[in-house]
Amino acid sequence: MAKVAVKDGLNIGVLYLFAMLCSVTGIGVNWGTQASHPLPPDTIVKILRDNGFQRVKLFDADYGTLKALGKSGIEVMVGIPNDMLASVGGSMKAAEKWVAKNVSQHITSNNVNIRYVAVGNEPFLETYNGSYLGITFPALRNIQSALVKAGLGSQVKVTVPLNADVYSSSSGYPSGGDFRTDIHDLMLTIVNFLSVSGAPFTVNIYPFISLYSDPNFPVEYAFFDGNASPLNDGGMLYYNMFDANLDTLAYALQKNGFANLPIIVGEIGWPTDGDQNANIEYARRFNQGFMSHISGGRGTPMRPGPIDAYLFSLIDEDVKSIAPGNFERHWGTFTFDGQAKYPLNLGTTNSGALVPAKDVHYLEKKWCVMRPSARLDDPQVAPSVSYACGLADCTSLGYGTSCGNLDARGNISYAFNSYFQKNNQLEVACKFPNLSMITKIDPTPTVGNCKFQVMIQPYYESAAAQRYGFTLKQLGLVSVLILILLTVL
Repeated sequence: MAKVAVKDGLNIGVLYLFAMLCSVTGIGVNWGTQASHPLPPDTIVKILRDNGFQRVKLFDADYGTLKALGKSGIEVMVGIPNDMLASVGGSMKAAEKWVAKNVSQHITSNNVNIRYVAVGNEPFLETYNGSYLGITFPALRNIQSALVKAGLGSQVKVTVPLNADVYSSSSGYPSGGDFRTDIHDLMLTIVNFLSVSGAPFTVNIYPFISLYSDPNFPVEYAFFDGNASPLNDGGMLYYNMFDANLDTLAYALQKNGFANLPIIVGEIGWPTDGDQNANIEYARRFNQGFMSHISGGRGTPMRPGPIDAYLFSLIDEDVKSIAPGNFERHWGTFTFDGQAKYPLNLGTTNSGALVPAKDVHYLEKKWCVMRPSARLDDPQVAPSVSYACGLADCTSLGYGTSCGNLDARGNISYAFNSYFQKNNQLEVACKFPNLSMITKIDPTPTVGNCKFQVMIQPYYESAAAQRYGFTLKQLGLVSVLILILLTVL
């Protein structure tokens, strides 16, 4: 399809009618897997189905994940990580091999409903310093060619999930939208390719990040309650940042001759911990507001009609990088063990009560805490806490977080327990010198949202025990003993 500029009201009406007819109903969700103790893929798929999620976006092409999605009817966007872009972009053979293994095989053998391939993930972020500028488009082109060669060109479409920083407004209003100057030509090359291929533009929009980055950002403008002072752009009123941001992209596309290119919102959500503005109340308010906002196909001033969107995200990921902020590990609508954090009406099968994971198997109810006899001024406290937090997850500690009101001993105990749980409650993981002890009394405070977790059993442990005759805990203990012997010898 050649690029077409919309020039009159009739064309606009036809295009929006077409978009409404072609739009996929239902809400999608991102399924990330950067967790130390992920739930079994079958359990996650059951959460998806029980809650009426009709689409899921993945960040890789894990075989077990895709197999679990087989015959579920859930539409899948499978991902190619940024570190694979050079490989598939530099070799047509590598691209064909990737498509054969991760798309064709799952569609034909496992009956997985793969509809999109996400080539990279926000590869043009300015923080990457241009690392992926030269390889993203070749990867996109090669994967598309490989899909066509495999006979999947009309069934599976390519796209590139991009951060909203690839465009901006020179005037501060959506109507001034255009693509970033330093990547303008590259963006037009990609957009034209998507248009010709019949593929969508995918963008990730995060009002929370704007609030996190700018203390002067108007809080109400991040939400959908209509309480913010509207932005008046030539008679178009914008009461929330999402509409203004998406329409900035719409104007950028229109300005460059691609007014009819479909847009998918690849990620949108709000974290529940790790920052003073990341909490359950704000997350519920934002996500419910978004769901209500897009219901009925109202869309935005520039793009009325249904909006295809994927909530970010389904479940917490405790080993995600916290370089952007401690909140990165807390985007889930569900906790690490598949329990709903708050009521959320998705407009699907539920009326606000999310359906949690069932048959979750936990480790024993015991915790690692600071000994009552241990002194706070012990010189081993600081390095021990630093070690524990460096290898586990202490992002719920700090100002404005769920465990931000713990006293010094509580902070230390939280750090110790996090390390202990991540290491499957191995006794040697609670051997901080003269500082720690294992207890069966839950140290979780009786008030507030702070929780000292008990980790879930790794889903692959039972299979390992059946096949090899030992558990992961036993294997971990043997590994520690071997390490000690090697050190002594």
